[in-house]
Amino acid sequence: MNAVVQARELSRWYGIVMGLNNVSFEIESGLTGVVGPNGAGKSTLIQIITGQLQASSGTLTVFGEVPWNNPRLLQRIGYCPEGEAVPKELRPLDWLKGLASISGIRREEATVRCEAILDRVKLPREHWSKTMGQYSKGMKQRVKLAQGLLHEPELLVLDEPMNGLDPMGRQEVANILKELVALGVCIIISSHILAELEALCKNVLVLNWGRVLASGSQKEIRSDLKNWSEELSIQCDAPEKLARHLFDAGVLLGFDLDTNENLLHIRVKDAPAFYARWTELLLESQVTVQAIRSQSRSLRNIFDKVTTT
Repeated sequence: MNAVVQARELSRWYGIVMGLNNVSFEIESGLTGVVGPNGAGKSTLIQIITGQLQASSGTLTVFGEVPWNNPRLLQRIGYCPEGEAVPKELRPLDWLKGLASISGIRREEATVRCEAILDRVKLPREHWSKTMGQYSKGMKQRVKLAQGLLHEPELLVLDEPMNGLDPMGRQEVANILKELVALGVCIIISSHILAELEALCKNVLVLNWGRVLASGSQKEIRSDLKNWSEELSIQCDAPEKLARHLFDAGVLLGFDLDTNENLLHIRVKDAPAFYARWTELLLESQVTVQAIRSQSRSLRNIFDKVTTT
């Protein structure tokens, strides 16, 4: 499968400050999440992908072409910025029609397309007659998403698109993004809401201090962490009994009990060895287990580990 975005020894600096430091990675089709703390290099990367910044050294290509100073390529890219980049004095249809004209969409087609895209992002029609200065942050996010989709891009880049949306709104936007991926649109989404990225994105790119710390599918990254201490939460009928049995078996680094919820939180010494013995240990303990959840393999824990190591 050909990469949509490909970076090779990419760097971008601002004077003596490094925004990106010699990073190499590939982003394939589908939905990819870009995660990292403030100052990690996410905004710099997004601006290079969308042609707003030029690389200081190395290369970054989108669909095999360099985005900088490349209007033909940028026609294939949609962008939804983090900031509230909407003109407050305009109504959404007026703004979108103006953008459609700039994009070369014929006037007779523009109205139909703009109305359809506002319906697609589920901005209620009763708000279309209002100026965008009267909109909530969540409503502005929907209009920004609409402008990013207006010219039917092949690559859509979203910077914190869930900000300001209530839980129902976030679910609606997530469903829209899944529909777009099913239609063949490649989506790159930067967000600090890791639980939503975990549910949405098959692939992730983890940045910190301008470096790529991990990239690939969530499954691949989790596999790379196999030597790290595994953390599990186990719900069972006798958590104290199970804790004692596992501790006596010498497979734990430590544990915590939550007797009110019948939960046992354990930290495993050697994950492969533990799982090889898990069935045997469970049968020996004579404890009934209702649920098991891996705490250390969630995207939140992957993010925390690779950004603090």
